[in-house]
Amino acid sequence: MSATLHVKKPGWITRRLFNPAIAFLTRRGLSIWGSRVLAVRGRKSGEWRTTPVNLLTVDGRQYLVAPRGHVQWTHNMRAAGGGRLLLGKSAQDFTAEEVPDEQKPELLRAYLKRWKAEVGAFFNGVGPDSSEEDLRRIAPDHPVFRVTVTGV
Repeated sequence: MSATLHVKKPGWITRRLFNPAIAFLTRRGLSIWGSRVLAVRGRKSGEWRTTPVNLLTVDGRQYLVAPRGHVQWTHNMRAAGGGRLLLGKSAQDFTAEEVPDEQKPELLRAYLKRWKAEVGAFFNGVGPDSSEEDLRRIAPDHPVFRVTVTGV
């Protein structure tokens, strides 16, 4: 990781309207393009923290990608080593393993193919059709975690 971590903080509309709306629908069992509510324990408080996320599936494996960079949930995920994915009344406990930068380009490309309209602005002009070199360049700015479900 670089000395200065890439973070794109959400604006007021995202924090106050968009994320709560997606979380509300997801908590009621309506997944918007793979949305889930991520619950992970805070690394300092130990309290459960929640945020809406997009659950990516590639070759039968599940991943969480942080489009906004090294945000709070990514730090908490590293400390906790896993969490819980919520969709309606369903809760899946999981462990998480951070994906090394050299393995991220394929996953970032798949993520951008699916959600570019929603998150493309956070990838500094890199999109699903960008070169492998461009994807490798931005890989350190976007944590990716491999999710392994351990319980329902």
